[in-house]
Parts: sequence; C-alpha cells; structure tokens
Amino acid sequence: MRNLDRCVVLVDAGYLLGAAASLLAGEPSRSRVAVDHTALIAALRARAEAETGLPLLRIYWFDAAPDRRPLPEHRRLRVLPRVTVRLGALTRAEGRWVQKGVDAVMHAELSELARNRACADVVLVTGDGDLLPGMMSAKEHGVVVHLWALQAADGDFNQSEDLVGEADERRVLDREWIEQWVRLREIPTAHPLGEPRPEIAQLLAAPHAPAAVHPGRRRHPERPGQPAEPAVAHSDAGLKVVPTPRDLAHRAPAPVASTVPASIVLRWSSERGWVDRPAAEPHAPGDSLPILAQLTTAEQRWADREEDITSIGGDAHEVGQVFARRWMDRLGSADRLTPLWADYPRIPHRLDGELLRYAARFGLLAHKDDQIDEHDRYAIRAGFWKELATRVPGGELLTADGRTEG
Repeated sequence: MRNLDRCVVLVDAGYLLGAAASLLAGEPSRSRVAVDHTALIAALRARAEAETGLPLLRIYWFDAAPDRRPLPEHRRLRVLPRVTVRLGALTRAEGRWVQKGVDAVMHAELSELARNRACADVVLVTGDGDLLPGMMSAKEHGVVVHLWALQAADGDFNQSEDLVGEADERRVLDREWIEQWVRLREIPTAHPLGEPRPEIAQLLAAPHAPAAVHPGRRRHPERPGQPAEPAVAHSDAGLKVVPTPRDLAHRAPAPVASTVPASIVLRWSSERGWVDRPAAEPHAPGDSLPILAQLTTAEQRWADREEDITSIGGDAHEVGQVFARRWMDRLGSADRLTPLWADYPRIPHRLDGELLRYAARFGLLAHKDDQIDEHDRYAIRAGFWKELATRVPGGELLTADGRTEG
C-alpha cells in the first residue's frame, strides 16, 4: 500500500482545547478542562478513517510550550503510536499566555506532506485563517482537505470563513462527542466570608500545640522617650484562614534545655526600634528524614519517568499520592513515618518543596503565572497525607474524602 492511500490528521491543540473550554466552561482557558489524551487520539483516528475511507498514516499534534520544552501531556502524547508532536513557543504578552509559531509549523508540515504525496486526504482540526495558503497548496497537489470544527459555544462559527470556503469537506464535532474525552474541571465553590473551604477547615482542625505568644517589643534603654509597643498574643484558634508558615513557626515547641543563660536577651534593630529575637526553635521530627531524590536510584528514576508518562493522569490529588507512595516505599521502615504523622498537617520543608516541584512536571504551573494554584496545592498535599494515612497508626482517622473524623 502506498502512502498516497493514507490519511493524515493535523490538530491545532490550542484551537481544539480552547474551543472545548469555551463550550463546556464558558471561557477559553484550557486550565478549566481535563483531557483524556489517549482516548481523544483514538477517537480522532477512528473518525478520520471512517470519514476518509482510508487508513491513518499519522496524527500530528501541534501545540505550544514555554521555551518549546514539552509539558507532561506532550511527553505522554508523543509515545503513543502514530502520533507526532510539534511545538511552537508559549510566551507572555500583556499579562496572558500567547502561542507563537504554531500556525507556521502547521503550514510547513501540511505543505511538505502534500508536496511529497505522503497522503491522499488530510484532516485539519483548526480555525486559524493563517493556514489558508497551506490548504490551497495541498489542494493543488491533489490532496482532499477535510476541515473539522468544534461546536461553538454561541452556535456561530469559530473558524476562519476563508478556511471554511476553501475546504473540500467540513464537519462539526458536537458537544456530545467532545464530552466523551474532555471534561470540565471542578473548581472550589465560593464560601461566605469567615467560613473556610472544607479542605482549609481540615487543616485548621488538625491537632497541634498551643500557640506561642510573640515576643513583646520593648524600648531600648539607650533610646529614652520611645514608646513601648505592647506584646501581641496570637492564637491559631482565632484564625479564619489556613495557618501560614509564620503561624506554624510560632507554635510552642516541646521544652528543650537551653545552653543560653536566661539573663541574655538577643535583639535586632529595625525601623521600629530594638526587637527581641525569638529563641531558635528545634527542628520538627520529620525534618531529618531524607527526601525522595536521596532515596532514588538511577534505575528507579527511569522507571518513575516512564510511569509518569504512561500512567499518571496529572490530577493534583493523584500526584500527591504517587509522590508519597514512592517516598514511603523507598524510605523502608514504617516506624520512621510515625513522627511525621504527629506533625500533621505540616510536611517537612525540604520534602514539601520537592513535592511541589514534582507536581510542576505535570503542567500544574501552566497558564498560572508560573505558580501552582492554591486549590491544587491543597489537593497535592491532601493526596500526600491520604497515602501516608495507610501506613501509620492513627491514619485511619483520615476518611476517604481526606477529612479528619471526630
């Protein structure tokens, strides 16, 4: 069978997934939808072969990424059979992400396929009018061009009229079809002021030591006349939001023997005068535990990468569980986890940083100003603690929905 007897599919991912987000969420932000890429590719192949009556040669997936470095979804896509990923640049312009060069890459690929007589039919899933010259060139080389659109949210066209007019065949992928492979992401619902979300309430309800009183600010003896500032007591019980790292740092530690005489007071200077320096706090029990990178061999690192690409969907809660499972399996003794559980909901600083860096590999930073969304951060850490709950005594208090009982 010659290549001329095959069909090729060219997908503008920005168009397809942006239009899907508009249709399902009412806005074109791709972060609002979750995509089953493997099932979507299979569906595109089946529909293209059915409509053209030809077997598939290849699906080209055109997308953009910062510095043209593939995101986890691109790495998963390019290992699928008959799929080739082509990337343009994703840049910041006027406070938002903008694709650069994707249409040019599509144009070049379409023209090259037609010139080399690599296929008889080509399916274009795009709405960009800049692809018109490439479409015309393909037709001049005898290629039949099928133009597919995704149903527009407002019922109107979401494609260039010139593309629609030049295409040999045109089809519309309706809402029922796209909902099989793309779903709307759940977002946290708004809560009245002063009533935290359930996952925040969970953290606030976690047992911890009584809050310590911040050291009072005093007048320095060499600065007479400066008014003294009263000490202010802070209590986690009065907080209506998740404790910040500073709040956690001021929780009273277990009593420890001090080598500094009680008569010595350390102070630092500031614009507000001389302020007492709080005593150094001991490290939490979990701070001495090794991080995942220290426990992972080169062979395990390769296996982890393969699992991330082929099996892990990138859901924030799932990412936290996967990280925790690997870390605990390689840590060995479950006895070393018990002190960590006693410090719930605080994850040791170094381990928490590694966890968030791991989560970033799954595209959780994309389209969010290079910061993980607050809701995703809570879900990542909740997944970590849920997995830990299966390994330590007392973990049964963590229910299936991630909240503490009692």
